[in-house]
Amino acid sequence: MARYLITGGAGFVGAELAAALAARGDEVLAFDLRSSSRLDALRAREQKISFVTGEIVEWPGIASVLQQFRPDAVIHCAAIVGVRASLDMPMQTMRVNVEGSLNVLEAMRLFGVRRMIHMSSEETYGDFQSDLITEDHPQNPLMAYGVSKVAVEHLGRSYAQRYGLECLNLRTSWVYGPGLPRPRVPKTLIDAAVAGQPLKMVNGADFRVDHTYIDDLVDGTLLVLDRAEHPFDVYHIASGVAPSLAEIAAIIKDLVPDADLSLGPGTIEFMPGVLAWKKGALDITRATKTLGYRPRFNIRAGIAATIEAQRAQRSEA
Repeated sequence: MARYLITGGAGFVGAELAAALAARGDEVLAFDLRSSSRLDALRAREQKISFVTGEIVEWPGIASVLQQFRPDAVIHCAAIVGVRASLDMPMQTMRVNVEGSLNVLEAMRLFGVRRMIHMSSEETYGDFQSDLITEDHPQNPLMAYGVSKVAVEHLGRSYAQRYGLECLNLRTSWVYGPGLPRPRVPKTLIDAAVAGQPLKMVNGADFRVDHTYIDDLVDGTLLVLDRAEHPFDVYHIASGVAPSLAEIAAIIKDLVPDADLSLGPGTIEFMPGVLAWKKGALDITRATKTLGYRPRFNIRAGIAATIEAQRAQRSEA
């Protein structure tokens, strides 16, 4: 049995990681601003998951947790996430994502915790230079969120070089699945279809991005966590393909025949007046060869699982 601290442990990704770790017998401490219904439900049936309230930007709190819990590793999920959030509050994004991460690294150094798994993002690349990119693609982030994630990656490398910490960066992309709290495709399309409501998007049919099902991200994270030594400090944990929104809408309509979805041509807008930059698929060859990572959910399987979960939730309501 190992002990793990998950920052952002009540969030969409953090709670699913907590569930997977506890299910195999590990002890988990979730650290977050507040709990969530998902985490509360897990804690009600799983004694190996505990929770502590705190903010990574508040040094005494995170330092105390590291000193007392002494985890075998930190899985660092806590962040202000997404382009829209970083447009709305760039200063807070940088403070939480960079200053908060620095607090975590410094507490790890002081209290002898060697390994961090950092949830990074495809946003660190900015405009993709090709339809399929490797981890060596240039990092030219275009918004505060991507800039903050690059900064954390480099901070981790500086702590690795100077203090012997091991900071492993998982670059993932547009994670989705049951319980995603953010109103983003494909969630918005699935929500409308399951609810029997029309959804018409004026543009976006041609937009392509790698969509990663939550269970695959959890699987990949555990593979990184369990490997004793790593030849790389960055891995793509994604699906390896980038379907268009038109293709995704077609899958949803095939699975929900009465779904009323329509998309106009072109790319999407992150928010009114802000067009998405070029994206594509993340090459997962490194993770496959090094870790044995193989996604279990292609886009159809992931959408089908999400639809099934939402229908079950609606029937219980």
